[in-house]
Amino acid sequence: MSRLRIPGRRPWWRRTIATTGLLALVSTALVGTGTAPAGAASWTPKPSPMTTPWTAQVPVDKPLPEYPRPQLTRPDWANLNGIWDFAVTGRDAGQPSSFTDQIRVPFVAESALSGIQRKITENDKLWYKRTFTVPSNWNGRRVELNFGASDWQTTVWVNGTQVGAHKGGYDSFAYDITPQLNGGTNTVVVSVYDPTQTGGQAVGKQRINDVRPHNGGGIFYTAASGIWQTVWLEPVATAHITRLDMTPSLGNGTLRVKVQGASASGRSARVSVSSGGSVVGTATGTVGSEISVPVPNAHLWTPEDPFLYDVKAELLDGSAVTDAVGGYTGMRSIAVAKVDGVLRPVLNGKFVFQTGTLDQGYWPDGIYTAPTDAALKSDLQAHKDLGFNMVRKHIKVEPQRWFYWADKLGLLVWQDMPAMDTGKSPGPAARTQWESEFHAIIDQHRSSPSLVMWVDQNEGWGQYDQARIANEVKAYDPSRLVNNMSGVNCCGSVDGGNGDVVDNHIYVGPGNTAPTATRAAVLGEFGGLGYKVPGHEWFPGGGFSYEDQPSVAALDNRFVGLLDSIRIGQLPAGLSASVYTEITDVENEANGLLTYDRQVVKVDTARVKAANQALINASRNPAPPVTLPTGQYKSLRVTTPGYTDKYLRHQDALAFTEVVDSGSSALLKNDATWKIVTGLANSNCYSLESRNYPGEYLRHRDFRVRRDANDGSALFKADATWCAVAGTGGVRLSSANLPGSYLRHIDSEVWLATPGGGHAWDSPATFTEDTTWAVEVPWAP
Repeated sequence: MSRLRIPGRRPWWRRTIATTGLLALVSTALVGTGTAPAGAASWTPKPSPMTTPWTAQVPVDKPLPEYPRPQLTRPDWANLNGIWDFAVTGRDAGQPSSFTDQIRVPFVAESALSGIQRKITENDKLWYKRTFTVPSNWNGRRVELNFGASDWQTTVWVNGTQVGAHKGGYDSFAYDITPQLNGGTNTVVVSVYDPTQTGGQAVGKQRINDVRPHNGGGIFYTAASGIWQTVWLEPVATAHITRLDMTPSLGNGTLRVKVQGASASGRSARVSVSSGGSVVGTATGTVGSEISVPVPNAHLWTPEDPFLYDVKAELLDGSAVTDAVGGYTGMRSIAVAKVDGVLRPVLNGKFVFQTGTLDQGYWPDGIYTAPTDAALKSDLQAHKDLGFNMVRKHIKVEPQRWFYWADKLGLLVWQDMPAMDTGKSPGPAARTQWESEFHAIIDQHRSSPSLVMWVDQNEGWGQYDQARIANEVKAYDPSRLVNNMSGVNCCGSVDGGNGDVVDNHIYVGPGNTAPTATRAAVLGEFGGLGYKVPGHEWFPGGGFSYEDQPSVAALDNRFVGLLDSIRIGQLPAGLSASVYTEITDVENEANGLLTYDRQVVKVDTARVKAANQALINASRNPAPPVTLPTGQYKSLRVTTPGYTDKYLRHQDALAFTEVVDSGSSALLKNDATWKIVTGLANSNCYSLESRNYPGEYLRHRDFRVRRDANDGSALFKADATWCAVAGTGGVRLSSANLPGSYLRHIDSEVWLATPGGGHAWDSPATFTEDTTWAVEVPWAP
């Protein structure tokens, strides 16, 4: 067994993985300079509702000391995380005359780790203040003040002068503060206004709720207001590099790079790609134009082998280097292509099933901000340990270090654009802001090799112009897949009809999503199996799930059964990816494979990993499709040892198994004979018509299998349609409208049974044998 409970010893997710050379350098560079606020020595965090393995490891000053921008690194920088003076005023108030509280940046005011832990409403404005000095060896360079992210409307002053204002909760921003510096002790003041769902902006799952555990909340969680990612200073040259846009081009063995710059128009840039310290390719071009750097015999990036190259970009003035930055890349491609006649996503030209989870990115101690970098990495490591090769980051955008760990560990990332509030049609200003922020997020993360798909909208939340937005995102970043709407079958959502995938949400599922001539089929959400671990509940007794499980054994059986169902049924039928809800519990959602505090892994790690690996392997080596002879009469024989003389028959309209032999009555032989016809609800599947009651079919109703007349309804046709999947010594018949549930005999009765289900007819003993039928010569031709 591989369930893990962490009693204080070094847990499995603290295993470290080496970073690239330059990143390792800057991670240990200058990490801040400044003066602690008055009273900071007495600052303490608030008690966390639940403690993670990292809650107590957060330094009072300089939390999250790692360099925050791995795709654009410089050796000199100063971390401004730590204790800031803090105040809350009315939303329309000016700067307060005094800051009576202290907050630990970058943890949001609602969180325990911030030391504030109070509800912030649309009537509040947050104020931050601290002092800093600029290192003397930065003289002669410009100084930039950087914010990883702050939610939502942020205004910044340095030494009393406003240096900028920003709207957006998920994208980074920076200001050149050189003109405002005084050569000594400087003061920075920041105000943040965050109306959360009462405004029109992207909010994701945030809602204004009580910050302490409480009943209810559903699928929405505590708001996260104010600064929530690292704040830092960095010296730059007047002309300097601002971004590296990197796109692998496997067809011609190059890395296409656009070096973006400030005050660098017309300047040249030199880009080098190296591996293990040895340069493999170098090219020079103009800032803002595409530079093709040769990467011969590229070592491809895959989830199994997430190989990264180091990248160095230098800004040139003639032959002199005036600015240099480091980064990294992975050589990979992502597209959709026909594979055995089915449209599928292909990584490096090959189809591999993408199996992942929904990752909300919430923490009981830090809410939106992971307590440490090791914690940020831990959920991704959990995915790897459980055998997943993909993660869907659900309507939240993480710091760039999260993407670095996905790149380094090897996980395909579906990145959602955070949604606006549900049930509202956004106005023109909200739409403009949302699209502007979406473009900024794409720019910020477009160079991460793990990121393979943009998910524009979700279940119709704040939906508008789905087709136009999908086309624009594809044009803005043609190197990735685009999902115009995750959950097109759900909740009043409207499918834009375009993009690279068609995405259904089916709970518990896994359900059917059919590929089309233009889009691959994916299952954007399914599962939601719940199990509450005593002592590890956010609000004890308040948790909910889509299907509660009575024990960890039941959870294991049910979850592995869902993965096996996808492998056996949905994958051959055209499904190319699935996203399980979810990796961890979140507040009162108890659907996680891990508890919300990350202290307990609920499932059998080895067993889940094996099921995921079997699913991935099956996509690489697909079994031939199972077909049945339509238009012919056949009899279905039991294959369970000890019962192989029994056949499927109907009696008084119910389905049973009974011994049939040459001496059996003509009635019994007729009852045990079925005409195989094309599926009433799905032409890729089958229906079984009674031999002696033409027009009546084998169907399930309330789990019992019976023979009923076709009433022409969509429900009847779906209940009477069975999809054939391979079985040892025969065929298994899966329900078309309840995929993963099978025609099963038990105690001579025939039921619709589900692996890991909670009914008596779902019992695991001989489940596979009982659901496997041999297709034989008919007893009544």
